[in-house]
Amino acid sequence: MAGLRRISYLWKDAGAAREYSTGVSLHSHTNQSKETLDFLATFGNDYPLVRKLLAYGERRARDIHKIALNYSAGYWTPPLTPRIAFDLESRQIAEKLGLAPLVSISDHDTINAPMLLRTVASARHIPVSVEWSVPYGPDQAFHLGIHNLPSDTGADWMRTFEEFTARPSDARLTEILSALHALPNVLIIFNHPLWDLYIIGKERHRALVYKFLEENGQFMHALELNGLRSWEENRQVKELAKAQSRLLISGGDRHGVEPNANVNLSNATSFTEFVHEVRYEGRSHVLFMPQYAEPWKHRILQSTLDAIRTYPDFPQGSRTWDERVFHPDANGVIRPLCELWPHDGSVPRYLHYIVSMVKMLGSRPVSGSLRMAWSESRELKFALGEEAF
Repeated sequence: MAGLRRISYLWKDAGAAREYSTGVSLHSHTNQSKETLDFLATFGNDYPLVRKLLAYGERRARDIHKIALNYSAGYWTPPLTPRIAFDLESRQIAEKLGLAPLVSISDHDTINAPMLLRTVASARHIPVSVEWSVPYGPDQAFHLGIHNLPSDTGADWMRTFEEFTARPSDARLTEILSALHALPNVLIIFNHPLWDLYIIGKERHRALVYKFLEENGQFMHALELNGLRSWEENRQVKELAKAQSRLLISGGDRHGVEPNANVNLSNATSFTEFVHEVRYEGRSHVLFMPQYAEPWKHRILQSTLDAIRTYPDFPQGSRTWDERVFHPDANGVIRPLCELWPHDGSVPRYLHYIVSMVKMLGSRPVSGSLRMAWSESRELKFALGEEAF
């Protein structure tokens, strides 16, 4: 019988999935997700050269387009449409593991992707899921994976989340999480709990995590081992789970075209059955896929390149990076950048150079050299633990 709680690595154990019939892909994103541009301002604060380039771009936007750059108001979207993302995740599980796939897509604060996919015969079973960005304190938010919402009340739940975001309070958050927990087929996951995403300082972030778990931990069904975060951070999540006797679960957090770097192994025949395995049987077998063994910085670079690549076969609006980045125009109307360029539609020269420089990092000779350097500069310790957790 398969272990109740395990972590395995496909490159170390090719037969890890032999006792299972199903692979479950959790936490991936589509072009329905709105991803913040705030990271650009942060990079500018950390790196003087980036700050100079951004300042030049800000002047150009103001002088030529009469637009004041506002990184908080702008956003970018991942390249994959819901159908392409669903097929990518399903194909990895079917072809690499030989298992029946279950896929739960959880975009940021929207259920558009699963609702669209449920109109397609091959994806009609997909759960209604979302990654809810939960305000917690004046300058912090936690990301919760809310999986398998009832399809007939999904829109109502999204309105509840939006109302909370507009007027957050600790007491109201506990009420909402308690109500979600009361739905027997809903799965609530604390995504990348130790990622200091809002850069408030690791110690302060960790203190808020403990406070959040003290107040609402009874409603969290698992902590996520994130497929796009580093080995060291995931080790710390594992230690947190052990200290608090909490279940661990996979979550790939895919934003680009690389399929999720971890999945859950299961014998469930439906997503609801999988939820019951996790919530009521305490069963979770996390399997890391080979791409997770690649150097972390190399994978982040590849994900960045995925975001700025051109995809000529994709639907219009998803093909070029400037169709996938949005910002308010001079009148405050959100528009893709390609509509804000000069009349000839060409990307401003300075931005063209910046994008070209990033793409050069992904060229075969440069990318290979960087990958080797990153591999040699770190201690490659794969032992998150194959033992039961």
